[in-house]
Amino acid sequence: MERLLETMEQRLYGQKTNIRFMAAALLAGGHVLLEGVPGLGKTKMARTLASLMGGEYRRIQFTPDLMPSDITGSVIYHTKENEFQTIRGPVFANIVLADEINRSGPKTQAALLEAMEERQVTIHGTTYRLPEPFLVVATQNPLEYEGTYPLPEAQLDRFLFKLMLDYPGEEQERQILKGHVPFETEREQAAGPVLSLEDIRVARAHAAEVVVEDSIIAYITSIIRKTRDSKRVQLGASPRAGIAILMASKAWAALEGRNYVTPDDVKLVARPALRHRLLLTPQAELEGGNSDHIVQETLASVPVPR
Repeated sequence: MERLLETMEQRLYGQKTNIRFMAAALLAGGHVLLEGVPGLGKTKMARTLASLMGGEYRRIQFTPDLMPSDITGSVIYHTKENEFQTIRGPVFANIVLADEINRSGPKTQAALLEAMEERQVTIHGTTYRLPEPFLVVATQNPLEYEGTYPLPEAQLDRFLFKLMLDYPGEEQERQILKGHVPFETEREQAAGPVLSLEDIRVARAHAAEVVVEDSIIAYITSIIRKTRDSKRVQLGASPRAGIAILMASKAWAALEGRNYVTPDDVKLVARPALRHRLLLTPQAELEGGNSDHIVQETLASVPVPR
């Protein structure tokens, strides 16, 4: 995993923290929603991760005319062979990039729900298991809302993290320009995978064995319940959000080389794990508040276990 992180950081400048969150999501078995303006490397981040882990990668461009069967697959009839044949969709991959997911209608967005939550797809009444590991990386543009369909709370809750990509610093942007090569050249020069799918399965097993003391469990519970008490929040975090923080904390601790979770691990993963799960009141939004502020206030108000 350290080799994976180091190689990704060499190819994606200025995204060190988000890269580690992506790796943590991979270990925790969760999915990631990337939000940022065009040109910040959202697609490249998913493509690079797939190439370095030796997994199968598929990209789905979400458009208003995209149908659910374009994602999951369909059944066609061969007249010559006089039989039905199942055509599996692009969701049957280790890493699936759902590009601009908010540009398709709710029916198509919902086609990902079963795949993301149950790790399976039903085509014409037959259920098919998805490959493991399975990671959905969805992107959306925070600026363009015309002709888009905001993700419903039920689907947002399926994402382990919501990561915000911002403009790089001046030195980092200089490094991006200095190291730029055309896509074809980059693909030819790309090294092979630094770890196998089996390595990831083993790393996931190690992350699952990370110890979480009762005091940390109580700390996570207090954070989740505190979000529901805020008068600026219309919808607080659900129990699934607590599970997300728990699993993400264990994965983060594993990436740090520890077999136990600390309160600092919980604090680090709380913001990306909760920012998309809190629904603010209209008054709070008018005052310029956002979910990150609520999470920060919540963390500051909950006593840290010793």
